[in-house]
Amino acid sequence: MRLALYQPDIPGNVGAILRSCACFDVPVDLIEPLGFPWDDKRVRRAGMDYFDHVSITRHADWEAFRAATPGRVVLLTSRGSVPLTEAAFEPGDVILMGSESAGAPPHVHEAAGLRVRIPMAPHLRSLNVSVAAAVTLFEALRQTGGLPGSSHRA
Repeated sequence: MRLALYQPDIPGNVGAILRSCACFDVPVDLIEPLGFPWDDKRVRRAGMDYFDHVSITRHADWEAFRAATPGRVVLLTSRGSVPLTEAAFEPGDVILMGSESAGAPPHVHEAAGLRVRIPMAPHLRSLNVSVAAAVTLFEALRQTGGLPGSSHRA
């Protein structure tokens, strides 16, 4: 299981996602270009001392990411056809989050093997990307037995 961020815009969200991934022992892929300088202190501040406990791979673009990253892409999107409560995750999945400002472009939607949405109250747009990532990652790891400390770890 991996978590990938497509051209993220907000360093604080990336830091919070890195922290969640460190706690869940899940590697992170960053698909560039990023909407901020990578050396931005805000990324480290949001990730706190967890920053050094997560494996991070940066990819120059979508094509480089796909060439280097095997596994089914599971896109988390407000336009997903499958609610998270009905999604069936596999251990080799790559959970992909679109950018905060633009989401994921059509070619990324087309490449996804599964498009998942988190059910929520009507008339509300979306959860914060870092919250959505943590909720989805927890469910995917729960289903596949990959939660750290779980006696059923895959």
